[in-house]
Amino acid sequence: MGAEMLSEELERLLARGAPRSPDRDSLEAWGRAVGAALPRPAVITLAGDLGAGKTTLARALCAGVGVKNLDAVTSPTFSLVQQYDAPTGPVVHVDLYRLRSDAELDALGWDELVATASVLLVEWPERALQTLPAIAIHIALTHDPSDPERRLLRVVSPTRR
Repeated sequence: MGAEMLSEELERLLARGAPRSPDRDSLEAWGRAVGAALPRPAVITLAGDLGAGKTTLARALCAGVGVKNLDAVTSPTFSLVQQYDAPTGPVVHVDLYRLRSDAELDALGWDELVATASVLLVEWPERALQTLPAIAIHIALTHDPSDPERRLLRVVSPTRR
């Protein structure tokens, strides 16, 4: 995915179309729309504290991409890697929370995951910052201190790095 390959719709969703303080329904609707507009291949990082909504957003992105079994989309904290079938190729969902070294990232088969996934969703991307493609779409979620039902959302798209 090159920045030049982002559709106008995806650019709009990542910029002005991104809800800044979404409730769960708004976050899910936005995630489905982004998933539907993603080019292939695509890498999306999901950063945020525990409970910030990363897996909720991952499930919504998977719905937009066309993953049929959304019940299978759960946090891969213990399995580290999960793969879901989608019409345009596999969606790979990784959670790097438990990784502590580059050797563990290598043992996971990181380079192959990045090279072969149709869509790669990466939770806790700070564990692999040096190895992420420059064209990744970075999404950060944080708790909204003024409203526990909302999250603060920040997007850095490939063209806005």
